[in-house]
Amino acid sequence: MTEPLPTGLPARVPAGLPAVVELHDYEYAVIRAVPRVERGECVNIGVLLYCRQNAHLAARTHLDQARLLALDPVADVHGVRRALQGIEAVCLGGPSAGPAASDSPGQRFRWLTAPRSAIVQPGPVHTGLTADPDAELRRLFDQLVL
Repeated sequence: MTEPLPTGLPARVPAGLPAVVELHDYEYAVIRAVPRVERGECVNIGVLLYCRQNAHLAARTHLDQARLLALDPVADVHGVRRALQGIEAVCLGGPSAGPAASDSPGQRFRWLTAPRSAIVQPGPVHTGLTADPDAELRRLFDQLVL
């Protein structure tokens, strides 16, 4: 049996940090380039992150051209870059999102993460908790793409 925590003690919160951190659930998916589907090789080229509580949808992308061309020397680099620009536009919403402009961030995330047979594909959707969706996106991008 565990002992109850003592009461009446002051909480110790490091200087500069809020006393209560509100965590939000989020979903993310890695964006990958699969230049030759029959070989199944891929290179991670971005991350999508959606946080429902604050309607946050964002992407960070980076195409390492040398890595892509190592998988397929004739890969359509220009086409991959255009696809990444399209993903970023859909995340931002507004007129640049095209037909998805009127969709909610959640609907746009679901559309972006739907399975497809193209050179640019989403990976599986994963979940987590964060207090700062932008910081979490940067962390995931640094860990999974760079």
